[in-house]
Amino acid sequence: MFDPAKPSYYIHPAHHAAGGESKAVINPATMQTVGHIADAMPQEIEQTLSAATAAQKRWKKLDAKSRATMLHHIANRIEATDMRRCAELMSREMGKPYPEAIGEVANCAGAFRYFAEMARDDGGKVAGTTQTGSFQHARYEPLGVSVHIMPFNFPILLMCWTVAASLASGNGCIVKPAPATTLSTLEFMQIFEALPDGLIACLPGGAAVGEALIASPKTHAIAFTGSVAAGKAVATAAASCMKPAVIEAGGSDPMIITANAPIDVAAAGSVTAAFHMSGQVCTSAERFFVVDSVHDEFIAAFARETKRLRIGNGLTKAEIGPLVSEAAREKVIRLVEDAKAKGATVVTGAKIPESQPVGWFYEPTILTGCTSDMAIMREECFGPVAAVMRVADFDAAIEAANDSAFGLGASVFTTSLEEAMEAADRLEAGMVWVNNPLIDNDALPFGGWKNSGIGRELSRLGLDTFRRSKMVIIDHKPVVQGWWYPYPDDWFYDDATGRRHV
Repeated sequence: MFDPAKPSYYIHPAHHAAGGESKAVINPATMQTVGHIADAMPQEIEQTLSAATAAQKRWKKLDAKSRATMLHHIANRIEATDMRRCAELMSREMGKPYPEAIGEVANCAGAFRYFAEMARDDGGKVAGTTQTGSFQHARYEPLGVSVHIMPFNFPILLMCWTVAASLASGNGCIVKPAPATTLSTLEFMQIFEALPDGLIACLPGGAAVGEALIASPKTHAIAFTGSVAAGKAVATAAASCMKPAVIEAGGSDPMIITANAPIDVAAAGSVTAAFHMSGQVCTSAERFFVVDSVHDEFIAAFARETKRLRIGNGLTKAEIGPLVSEAAREKVIRLVEDAKAKGATVVTGAKIPESQPVGWFYEPTILTGCTSDMAIMREECFGPVAAVMRVADFDAAIEAANDSAFGLGASVFTTSLEEAMEAADRLEAGMVWVNNPLIDNDALPFGGWKNSGIGRELSRLGLDTFRRSKMVIIDHKPVVQGWWYPYPDDWFYDDATGRRHV
């Protein structure tokens, strides 16, 4: 249960807060109850924010080396801890295949190490002086307490990306997990046990909890990952409070297969790009643009590779788990049926698997003959569907790929250096992958253009989200400056003579 004497975080097996109504967590693969959670109550939110505020005031006074040492300790703890329980909970509560769940939590340590050293190395900038005898510089300071509103698909990794940057900057952190992955998030919070009490907290809940955290005068920055509609609402709420926000709002990423693509490699890579975690990845390849001369060869290889995938419970030997909810699957079905009604051809999939009558499963699906008037080419599907459009050439592929309200990522398969460089230049997306989709790098910015978001995670840009600059001018040899008041009489304009000071 919630302990007001130590409101630093919730730890398993206390999976729910004190006052909220208990709600069952349902496994989307088996429809069985996994556990129970409850929304944090207003008084718990206020107590937690007060504790975070007090802890942050002490945390920000630590020198950068001490904070870095603590973040390295967290990284060590991640690497040394048996994460199987956390990964199992993630698989049970949202359906992610276990190898992907264990891989997610295992990859979190790097973010803490990167931001520990980045914040220690980069504390400001000394500028060229505008006056003799003046030391002029900018320094970075923490914002206060940051709010981290997390998605269900990568609940731990994406939390660590922004929490590591915020802690490194000297802030306190409040995590609001996705309702669908609250259990695994609570389990992971034990990693932060060595941090000062109150500095980081996890407050379960839905939209109401997120809204309260954004509106509170005790919070100062927002990190959000989720849908476009929710992202716009969060950005608007944050802006109304004059709080900086980094918004990652998903996308409908294009994949281009050029005439120079290595077909076998492209087919294998496309399977992962389209169907990883049942397509529930913000950077999943959803819209495929395949040059006419290789279209049929690619589709044959793509279908062959897709049919090798196994469908099942995330805790079995299966690459394709269930979608997170009934609503998620209904959206996928709607988009696929709309495409079929408008002339798309089903190459494989496009149905609920007969082998999985229970749970929110959907077969990995390839549709060809797709056109720009189909909803699946305009909306984010967020399911295991590759919608393929045949295009005349590379230029047509680039034009079609850019014809979208989204701009998170974009992928290309080609052996032509010219095409690779052109794609990097011309694709309207925050990230471009050539021959290796989906990967990220702690030292490079992650984020989108257009409706896919504002701000950046990772890299120095991700660090800057959680700190503010302060310009400082120090004249170490005080003298009376010639431009100070009062001005000499001969500086003034003489209306009688028209004399002007030069």
